[in-house]
Amino acid sequence: MTAGPIAPYRRITIKIGSALLVDGATGRPRSAWLDALAEDLAVLKNEGRELVIVSSGAIALGRHILRLDAVSLSLEQSQAAASVGQIALSEAWSHAFSQHGIVTGQILITPNITEERRYYLNARTTISTLLAMGAVPIINENDSVATAEIRYGDNDRISARVATMIEADLLVLLSDIDGLYTAPPAKDPQARHIAEIAAITPAIEAMAGGAASHFSRGGMTTKIEAGKIATKAGTAMIIARGTEDHPIGALAQGARHTLFQPAQSRGQARKRWIMGSLAVAGSLTLDAGAVKALLTGKSLLPVGVTKVSGEFERGDAVTILDPNGREIARGLVGLDSDDARLVKGKKGPVVQQMLGFDTRAELVHRDNLVLLAGETEEVE
Repeated sequence: MTAGPIAPYRRITIKIGSALLVDGATGRPRSAWLDALAEDLAVLKNEGRELVIVSSGAIALGRHILRLDAVSLSLEQSQAAASVGQIALSEAWSHAFSQHGIVTGQILITPNITEERRYYLNARTTISTLLAMGAVPIINENDSVATAEIRYGDNDRISARVATMIEADLLVLLSDIDGLYTAPPAKDPQARHIAEIAAITPAIEAMAGGAASHFSRGGMTTKIEAGKIATKAGTAMIIARGTEDHPIGALAQGARHTLFQPAQSRGQARKRWIMGSLAVAGSLTLDAGAVKALLTGKSLLPVGVTKVSGEFERGDAVTILDPNGREIARGLVGLDSDDARLVKGKKGPVVQQMLGFDTRAELVHRDNLVLLAGETEEVE
C-alpha cells in the first residue's frame, strides 16, 4: 500500500500545470514524464483510490500546433489555441492512462459551473459517475470560450473548487517547488521550508510569491488562495515538486512537501455550509418510515414524502419535516417543486414513468442531506 502523506486519503484531486506537462522548448507534451506520472497514478487506482486530474496545457499545446507566438497572444488567438490544444491534451492523457487499462473522460468547465447550484450538481454527478465506473476525469477550464471577464484565471483555484465540489479528501498541487517557504527561495537564500500548516493566516499569505513561468498564470499566491478554498471545505492540500519523473511516487515515499491541514472534517464543513449558507426555499413533510430511513443514513425517496411546500428549483435548500411538522433535516433537493409535488408518495418505477427513466431516484440524496443537531450524523 502507498505510504507517506497520501496514505490516509481515498478521493484525490491532482492539479498539473502547463510548465510540467508541456515542454517549453518544443511545445509538445513531456511524454516520458506523463507516462511516469500515469504509472504512479495507476498504483493509486489499483489500491482503490479515486482520482480526478485538473490539467493545464491546452493553450500551450495549441500554440505549438498553430505555430503562434509563445508569449503574447490575443484573446482570439488564445481561444483558438485552446480549442486545438484541448484535443491534443485529451489525447495525451488518454494515451498515458490507456497503457494501464484506465479510461479517461474530459470535462471542460467555466466559472458558472462551480458557482451556480444547478450546474454544480450536474457537474458533480458526471464526475461521480465517471469515478464509479473506474474512469479518471480530466478537467480543464474551457479556455476556447472563456474571456477575461468570465474565467477563473488559474488552475490552482479551479482544482480547489473541483476538489470541494466532489468532496475530495486531498488536493495535490504539483509545482516547480516543493512547498511553501517563509519567503520566495529564489530571492531569499535564508528562506525556510514549512512542512505543515495548521491554518492559513495572514502571516502565511504574506509568504507567497508570484509566478515564474510565462506558461503559468499563477504562483504561490494562487496556491495559497486554493488552499483557503480547499481547507475551509474540509479538504487537505499538499504542494509538492512535480518536475521530476514519478512525482506522486516520490511524494508517497516522503519527498519534501507542504501539507495544509483541513480546517475541520469534510462532513462538518459541508454541514455548516448547507445549514448556514443557503436560504431555505421550501419544505418536505415525511411519513414515519421515511424519517426512520433518514436517521439510519438513507437518502430521501419520493415515496416517503406526504407534503411539498414552497416554490423551489433543483439544487435549492429545503427543510425536511417529520409527520408532526418538526424539522429534522435540511438538504439540497433533486427536483423542482412542481415535479416534487407530482411524484410525492410514489415509488421509483412510477416516478421514472412520469418524469423519464433518466430521472434520479432520490428526492434528496444522502450526500446533500444534513440531520439537525442531536440526531445521528451517519448521513455525512
